[in-house]
Amino acid sequence: MVGAWWHRWSKDHRASRQSGDEADADDLDDETASLLSMLPLCSIVVDADDEVIRCNPQAYRFNVVRDDAIVDKAVLEAVDRVRRTGGKETFDLTTHTAPGRSDDGDAGAGVAQGVSRPNWLKVSVGRVGGFVIVLLNDVSDAVRFAETRDSFITNVSEQLLRPTAALERLSFDIANSADDPARIAEDAGEVRHTSRRLNRMVSDLLLLIKAQEPIVPSSANRLSLLGQAREVVDALSATAKGQGIKLALGGDRELTVNGDGDQIRVALTKLVENAIGYSNEGGTVNVAVAKTKDGAHAVVRVIDQGVGIPKAEQERVFERFYRGSQQNDRTADGIGLGLAIVKHVALTHHGTVAVWSMPGSGSTFTLTLPLAQ
Repeated sequence: MVGAWWHRWSKDHRASRQSGDEADADDLDDETASLLSMLPLCSIVVDADDEVIRCNPQAYRFNVVRDDAIVDKAVLEAVDRVRRTGGKETFDLTTHTAPGRSDDGDAGAGVAQGVSRPNWLKVSVGRVGGFVIVLLNDVSDAVRFAETRDSFITNVSEQLLRPTAALERLSFDIANSADDPARIAEDAGEVRHTSRRLNRMVSDLLLLIKAQEPIVPSSANRLSLLGQAREVVDALSATAKGQGIKLALGGDRELTVNGDGDQIRVALTKLVENAIGYSNEGGTVNVAVAKTKDGAHAVVRVIDQGVGIPKAEQERVFERFYRGSQQNDRTADGIGLGLAIVKHVALTHHGTVAVWSMPGSGSTFTLTLPLAQ
């Protein structure tokens, strides 16, 4: 589509020049500027002195332009070649967003600032009159989705195969080792364990589908947020104790929100399970319920002193199927849905979820929900 547009636009521009309608050589004519502004791509216009005379703000975020000049070597070389020889060049380019110029991120999810993220770009460079125009097509979301999809397919395939493999071993031992009850019991335990994991995976997928419709506040769905948190902490206390982790709960028992109790408990469960899974033995996971300074929202903070999350990964932890690099034996069975579910529950409840983390010092996840109406 871009190629066809470029061909038509270049042809029209040449015709305009031949008819004497060409704009002043030092300026970009209004028609060209209007066409560029309508393109769903980032555009950069460079004059004969390599000065950027027009560009979209994204060019700075992509770290291709700085101080009215192209700073990416590959793009600058392509501009020079096209200026000398004409024609058009297309190529792939990977850049890194400079810290401080990151996106606002998805609604409902917050992340620490100063993250440098990769950008995957399709670059087109062409000459029109005395100018060279660079078009940047950001395909980063597609690349990240493909990477996440491949990881998810691999992970889910393993989760689906484990119960069937365990059943196969159990049936074999029943048929051939009937006189070895200990071995049969071990295989049966593995079947139960893998089946529970599979059941949990399916439940998470179903909840993610369900958590799409916004909650409509009413007197019938008023909930005590501390009460919901207490149920979660009580349910996970045995798990935490078995892993040498202490759970602590505190907060304002008067705070109420409008919501679906099942969804809120699942979201809090995911946050607390996450904190337990990434905490060191002997650590403490704190769950605190409080009111925001503006008095309009309630927050639940889940705080751990575990391994933390690398800064470069923090902006992706709420993506579906994304799994970070800090996995361990307690978290290896996940498929990357937990925090995505938390984000979607926050959105359906007109709230947000944010993360603060420092590697080696732990993480704080904050779920913010409007107070009950």
